[in-house]
Amino acid sequence: MTVKSTPLNSVTAHKQYSEMADTPNVHNTQVHNTQAQRTQGQDAYPSRLSYTPESTWLPRQDAVVKGRQLSGPLSQAQLDEFERKGFLFIPNLIEGAELDELRQEMKALMSKDEYRDKEFSVTEPESQEIRSLFAVHFLSERLGELASDERVAGAARQIIGDDPYVHQSRINYKPGFAGKGFNWHSDFETWHAEDGMPAMHAVSASLILTDNHEFNGPLMLIPGSHKKFVPCLGETPEDNHKSSLKAQEVGVPSPEALTELVAEHGIEAPKGKAGGLLLFDCNTLHASNANLSPDPRSNVFFVFNRLDNRCDAPYAAAKQRPDFLAHSPDQPAQQYR
Repeated sequence: MTVKSTPLNSVTAHKQYSEMADTPNVHNTQVHNTQAQRTQGQDAYPSRLSYTPESTWLPRQDAVVKGRQLSGPLSQAQLDEFERKGFLFIPNLIEGAELDELRQEMKALMSKDEYRDKEFSVTEPESQEIRSLFAVHFLSERLGELASDERVAGAARQIIGDDPYVHQSRINYKPGFAGKGFNWHSDFETWHAEDGMPAMHAVSASLILTDNHEFNGPLMLIPGSHKKFVPCLGETPEDNHKSSLKAQEVGVPSPEALTELVAEHGIEAPKGKAGGLLLFDCNTLHASNANLSPDPRSNVFFVFNRLDNRCDAPYAAAKQRPDFLAHSPDQPAQQYR
């Protein structure tokens, strides 16, 4: 799904790179051949290391905001804030009947029993309640439209500097009293190591569908951390996604690295009413506490990537993760319907 620059609320999706072979399910031999051609010196962002690196972090090699000259919904001041902090919260992007419609769509998708045992559905570690549902822009026509909405995709275009495609989409649901948290991590570290995303040309867009407050496990981010890549220790286990989607243990920064970054930059947790949009850079370190309140927390989440940054062989895993975690630009929707 590729989003082209068109007027507000009418961004269309169509196939690109039709002459190129899809790579979400490359054969292991192709993966190993590509990995063999790389040396550690060629990888600007080495991770999943077997040794402790000399430096706690490496400087970012890619620009943060790459499309200031492109049309879109973000002002230069907003782009400046994203450049500085690695995230931007836009309150009240969606309101009223439109928000109600999206909430109903989320409830309908999360309550489908036929999704509960699917690979693209993740349940709470101690229950069968769906925690995350992936590929939602394919599962839902309405969420597919939202992924193409200029208010969302247009903002992504201004940040990554080109027409975006959806690398990943999902609904996250954190129920009251039972929703678990997740460890500090950089999404790019996982996408680079396990999906084969070459560079930091991706951005996440999270539309909050319930009020976010300090008690229901809002997303916490380290402002400024997007400019530093933190290599992680430990080899990637086979089929790591099967456990990491419930509780991530591999690909997390060391306590020493986190202590250093928090001391320098602090922690922020954007909060607000349902309908706000949080944009954050692919390398911004973030985490979430458990939801100890009676109020559920949910959001619909899109990752936008550039066509010239599509995934290839993973940099630190034996094979790529399933395509519901890393869509190609021209992946057909039919396989999810």
